[in-house]
Amino acid sequence: MTDSLVTRTQACLDAIEQDNAALKAMISINPAALDEARAAEADAARGHGPAGGLVVSLKDNIDTAGLRTTMGSAFYADHVPQRDAPVTLRLREAGCVIVGKANLHEFAFGGTTQNPHHGLGRNPWNRDAIPGGSSGGSGSSVAAGMCEVSLGTDTGGSIRIPAALNGVAGLRPTHGAVPNTGCYPVSAAYDTIGPLARTVADVARVHEIIAGHDAGDDCCPPRDTPSWVQAYLRGVRGLRIGVPEAWCYAEVDPEVLRLVKDAVRVLADLGADVQRIELPEAPDAQQALMPMVHADAATVHAARLESEPGRFGADVLGRLQVGAAVTGPQYGAHLRFKERWLRRLEDTFRQVDVILTPTCPVTAPLAGDSQRMLETTRGLSRFTYAWSLAGTPALSVPVGFAANGMPAAMQLVAPRWHDARVLGLGARYQQATDHHLRRPGQASGAARP
Repeated sequence: MTDSLVTRTQACLDAIEQDNAALKAMISINPAALDEARAAEADAARGHGPAGGLVVSLKDNIDTAGLRTTMGSAFYADHVPQRDAPVTLRLREAGCVIVGKANLHEFAFGGTTQNPHHGLGRNPWNRDAIPGGSSGGSGSSVAAGMCEVSLGTDTGGSIRIPAALNGVAGLRPTHGAVPNTGCYPVSAAYDTIGPLARTVADVARVHEIIAGHDAGDDCCPPRDTPSWVQAYLRGVRGLRIGVPEAWCYAEVDPEVLRLVKDAVRVLADLGADVQRIELPEAPDAQQALMPMVHADAATVHAARLESEPGRFGADVLGRLQVGAAVTGPQYGAHLRFKERWLRRLEDTFRQVDVILTPTCPVTAPLAGDSQRMLETTRGLSRFTYAWSLAGTPALSVPVGFAANGMPAAMQLVAPRWHDARVLGLGARYQQATDHHLRRPGQASGAARP
């Protein structure tokens, strides 16, 4: 990055001014962003602060002191936190500038970001398409140049899906690697905060900034965060990559499948040992986790469901009502399945180092086709829920563009606490390809000006 932090912050603000009315990527803009960029540069010049900070947007369920944090809801439309979430504070201490708060599916509980309270999110590659969710504004703000990195949250795929549909990289870290303190919950047992950026290198850099123990989060133990650079320097040769073809190549859009298979060939050419593997439980993982997440979310919102159900958007209200109907025995049965799934993955990760799947089975659906939110979310998250259930790190990496001009992505998965492995592999793939360098408008059939 040769431009100054102030120059890059201004460029992001200009992009917001130009495109946010159409994309609805951002809910609130930080009025002090340029002043904070100048202060960060001055501190770095005097040797009192780190150099090389990034321009960041935060999903609007992550607390920012003095800057509105709405959860994408009507209930918190005017809520201004008094303190930063730990991840926000860590970004500031690393010299980053918070440019604003990104749009999301209401209460981070859905996969389309068709938010009735703060704007219907759109995709910068095609403004008739959705950006995914629930971190839809995070994905679209990165793709549209409104920020360099965004922090999203992921319960069942809410970082990886927007990353895939918007043509950027996105990491769901190992559950517990990043503190969730100061972030509004969906399901504490499965929620995690993670970064989205155009390059895997920037994703990795920000992950290392935000990861680490926080006493306020019981799920975030004291543990070192291994550097991704060592995994990158190790290279790809000899790395065992397993592809569960019977599951992840079935019922996938032919264009997405072609692009993912091309990516597999690139990794094989780089020296990876690509193997076909079997994961017979994988198709059932989504149906195990989804009811538990629904039930947990219904518990979070129980008082509001009782007193003011009409203030929820219709789609989120319907999902919460589904969750409220989940019984204890049903929840227990899903937990028993989880134990079987974890044992399967223990065995599988003795055979391979990384598992590879498509991130989503399709490119971004059109907004008009996404009105049945629960069905759309279920379809987009078919390959993401399994890794949320296991708590493993999962990285979405762009693999090119379909004939309709829309981006597609692969998902790289490693055992718990081996986030560096997928980051190093993803960075090596991007070194050999240029999909991530495209901007909206540069691919055939891409977004209108």
